[in-house]
Amino acid sequence: MKHIKCECGHVNPEGTVLCEACGKPIEQNQHIDGNDKKKLLNMRYEGSARRSTTFNKTIVDKVWNFFSSVKVAVWLIVIALIASGIGTILPLEQYIPADAISRDPAIFYPETYGLFGKIFYQLGFHNLYSSWWYLILIALIGVSLVICSIDRFVPLYRALKLQKAKRHESFINRQRLYSETPNVTAEEVLTVKERLAKKRYRLKEEDNHIVAEKGRFSRWGPYVNHIGLIIILVAALIRTIPFFYMSDYVWVREGEMRVVPGTNGEYYIENHEFILDTYAEDDERFKDAIAKQGMIIPSNFQTNATIYKAGDAEVLGAEEDHEKIGDFQISMNKPAKFGGYTLYQQGYQLNEFSKMTFKVYEMNDPEAEALGEFTIDLFDLKSEYELENGIIVEVSEYYPDYSLAENGVTSKTNESNNPAFIFNLQSPGNENTETSFVGDVIGSAEKLGIDTSVVELKPMANVIGTFAATVPGSEENQFKILIDSIQFDRKSGLSVKRDYTLPFFVIGAIIFMIGVIQGMYWQHRRVWIHPKKNGILLAGHTNKNWFGLKKDIEKAIEGTSIKMVEDQKEDE
Repeated sequence: MKHIKCECGHVNPEGTVLCEACGKPIEQNQHIDGNDKKKLLNMRYEGSARRSTTFNKTIVDKVWNFFSSVKVAVWLIVIALIASGIGTILPLEQYIPADAISRDPAIFYPETYGLFGKIFYQLGFHNLYSSWWYLILIALIGVSLVICSIDRFVPLYRALKLQKAKRHESFINRQRLYSETPNVTAEEVLTVKERLAKKRYRLKEEDNHIVAEKGRFSRWGPYVNHIGLIIILVAALIRTIPFFYMSDYVWVREGEMRVVPGTNGEYYIENHEFILDTYAEDDERFKDAIAKQGMIIPSNFQTNATIYKAGDAEVLGAEEDHEKIGDFQISMNKPAKFGGYTLYQQGYQLNEFSKMTFKVYEMNDPEAEALGEFTIDLFDLKSEYELENGIIVEVSEYYPDYSLAENGVTSKTNESNNPAFIFNLQSPGNENTETSFVGDVIGSAEKLGIDTSVVELKPMANVIGTFAATVPGSEENQFKILIDSIQFDRKSGLSVKRDYTLPFFVIGAIIFMIGVIQGMYWQHRRVWIHPKKNGILLAGHTNKNWFGLKKDIEKAIEGTSIKMVEDQKEDE
């Protein structure tokens, strides 16, 4: 590194504009000619040397200079804001409705939102805040903030720390606020010093040269802001680490105990009761909506549950070993908190298929009575069921939430939202096995243009718009299986979250606000008194609020012969 030695004896780093000690302009860095000696000094960063404006040779220098640019930081922030805005147009993957066509994002977005949804998914906006390119963008913003801060803070701190009361005359007469008084007594100078001290200026004197300073700490406000923003960005990045942030979802039926997902089997929840309260039809706020659309508008839905912690039993999840944590009434805005986890009431389903009763009939005799019946518990499914007359029904395939597509039958989820079965039926004295399909195929079949004339339909009991169908495996089928009745359960949808990053966000936000207040409500003010024969030179500088500084100087010199400073910027 090259150095520049000032006439005062101080050695300045290369690129310094104003001597760190006496403030004399370094002419080769000022780019001024003989007719421009009175041009006001550029006091930004106190004229200190910044690495980004001094070195530009190596790759490290070029990378440093790129990220130290405020324009680059602003553009990175703008790109992040635009990306975040686009990410709010469509719901993120975790907010895909439970009753969606498919909860697979590759299917949901194109099917629901068309071409825009397909582009939205392919660019990763469906999982924006954890996508690799968004995290890299956030990391680049953090790198830019760090480099911008170091590039400016270190030389500024050095320059302010090394500044002396005795300044070069050219530093004084090229300040924005300046005056020259030919004859001033020592008593008048003493009076000005005392008045400035009363205004909480810190005085420093060197060979009768005086500098009065206050509010220097306000200069660090922007850098405190940067520290707060960096903490917030770090918190956003570590949310991708499962230890710091976890978000999951669980459905729990009334009377059911399930492990809380994301807790590694440590916690269990038992749903005792789900409560749904709705607004009355004559409620003035929702009367029109209820009357016109037949809507049911919940006023409250909550889950009365107990949280347990698993013990040290050899059998994982053994109920007798559970330790009760507490009873909770989980409702909107009233979550259950335990062991660093939080359970939020987020959804519900009033008519979940629980048990289904089927009856077997002769195929060609619509008036005949049922030959037998069997009941399937969807949560305790058996492989086969034997009827009293010897007929054996084997469950060949089960689709809890089936969907009929061109490539066949599939299940969208593992929840029993729309069950369908393929049965193999074996009757006594008949060596052939008959195959039947039972499920709500009519809606999907019509959408696909499939001929439904071969499908025998029977409405499900108490289920509007839902049908059961038996599709014979061949024309020789002697029996058909129809749904006779259905039992429903109510289940509650709860989101499970664990977030250890919130304290980081809070600390970052507090530090950021401290920086805002620090830089907004205080100013760095300085007044120099430079003796010259029998008179003095008086100058002042502040980073903002020049009117306030002029008022301070005016009150300090009131009643003395010292001339009031003039704003030289108006004369330029």
